Amino acid sequence: QVQLVESGGGLVQAGGSLRLSCAVSGSQFSIGVMGWYRQAPGKQRELVAASTRGASTNYADSVKGRFTISRDNAKNTVSLQMNSLKPEDTAVYYCNVRDIVFSRRDYWGQGTQVTVSS
Repeated sequence: QVQLVESGGGLVQAGGSLRLSCAVSGSQFSIGVMGWYRQAPGKQRELVAASTRGASTNYADSVKGRFTISRDNAKNTVSLQMNSLKPEDTAVYYCNVRDIVFSRRDYWGQGTQVTVSS
């Protein structure tokens, strides 16, 4: 079983910054892609950023140039640095990882609220 624990959400004014972190733990896993998704009220969950084990990254167009995803494979952590935040970034952010060897399934964090005030 794999557990994800997220931290770092909160309330910030437009133009501010937040850093989200996600720690992965469990008895047996091998993580491939690590990513962050978000879901705003009334909207579908969407990919924000993802990172492969080889550190290739992918970003939603709406966050390019403002958000940076980083991972530490040795510590099984992934972070999302969010700068120049906008009110439209307000959402619940979820960490997502894929176990590519043992269970071969996705795991999700509990979600952390990010609220950007105008």
